[in-house]
Amino acid sequence: QVQLMESGGGLVETGGSLRLSCAASGSIDSIGVAAWYRQAPGSQRELVAAMPPRGTTTYADSVKGRFTISRDNTKRTVYLQMNDLSPEDTAVYYCNAGILSSSFRPYSFRSVWGQGTTVTVSS
Repeated sequence: QVQLMESGGGLVETGGSLRLSCAASGSIDSIGVAAWYRQAPGSQRELVAAMPPRGTTTYADSVKGRFTISRDNTKRTVYLQMNDLSPEDTAVYYCNAGILSSSFRPYSFRSVWGQGTTVTVSS
């Protein structure tokens, strides 16, 4: 089976930094668009950043200039570097990716979600 597992969340003070990781496991042939979402308490889930296999990355206006999404295809891992954090960034962060696996029938890309990792920024 194919799974995504986030890590790197925790408690950080205002102005601090965190680096989130999302590792893919299973019989994976290819990873298409990779993205990070977040859901704050009492709010809807929102897109934070997205990175296609080729082309320009995109960011939510609220994190532009502070967050950076990247990927390491060899390690099958997607990262989110978060700098200059504020309490408004407090949320559960979820990794999402389009994945192609040899086990999929039909053989096509599927959207896969991680379980989430909690980021808390204290004031």
